[in-house]
Amino acid sequence: MTGHAGHAPRLFASDAAIERVGLGLLNCSLPRADWTHEGHLGACLWLLLTRPDIDAEVQLPSIISQYNVAVGGINDDNQGYHETLTQLYIAGARQHLAESDPAETLTQCVNRMIAGERGHRAWPLSYYEEQRLFSVAARRTLIAPDRRLGDPVTLRLMDRLTN
Repeated sequence: MTGHAGHAPRLFASDAAIERVGLGLLNCSLPRADWTHEGHLGACLWLLLTRPDIDAEVQLPSIISQYNVAVGGINDDNQGYHETLTQLYIAGARQHLAESDPAETLTQCVNRMIAGERGHRAWPLSYYEEQRLFSVAARRTLIAPDRRLGDPVTLRLMDRLTN
C-alpha cells in the first residue's frame, strides 16, 4: 500500500495544531470540516501521548459519538461512529508509538503515521474484508480481523476482544 491514492495526506504544521484538534474533539468545539482522517489520527495520538487520564479504548467511543452529535451528525447503523475502525486505529496508533523514537516531537510522530502505511485511508482493508469491515456489526461492536492474523495490531485487537 503506497501513497494515499486520490488524497494527498494533510500533515500538521505544529504540535499546537494537533492539540487544537484533540481539545476541540474533547470539548466538541472542533469545526466539523476539521474532523478529517488526519484529524482523527492526530487526535488519537495526542490523546495517547498527553492524556493518560483518558482510557482511549474505553472512552474514545463516547467522546467521538458525543462530538458527532454536537456538530450535527448522526450515529446509527450507516453513519457516524464506527467501533471496529476506532479500535483498529487506536491499536495502530499504540503500535506506531511502540515503534517510535521517544525524541520525536508530537508533530513528527503524528505526521510520520499520517504519511505511512497506518495513515493510509485503505489501511483498515489490510485487516478486514471490505464487506465485513463496513457491516453494521463492525460499526456497532469490535469484530476480529480476518487478515494479517499474526500482526502486532491484530494481536492488540484480539487482546481487547478477550479482555
